[in-house]
Amino acid sequence: MDCRPGCGACCTAPSISSAIPGMPLGKPAGVRCVQLGADERCLIFGRPERPAVCGGLMPSAEMCGTSTTSAFMYLERLERLTQPHTAAPRP
Repeated sequence: MDCRPGCGACCTAPSISSAIPGMPLGKPAGVRCVQLGADERCLIFGRPERPAVCGGLMPSAEMCGTSTTSAFMYLERLERLTQPHTAAPRP
């Protein structure tokens, strides 16, 4: 499956904990990556400085859905599910 033109959800919705050129501390969820071009395509796609997590995130019907909105919803949910949870103190 190819990326949907003009989407960019996978470069905005998830957090990235490793360094990105221009973002040495990575990026928080919901923040647009500085390497996401005006055409919503990765400016460092296929280059060695691209974070490994980005290279492992492949477009799929489940993730991309039928619209950019559905892609954001899927990725935001995935982000919430993969965040460490703080255990509530026991009484």
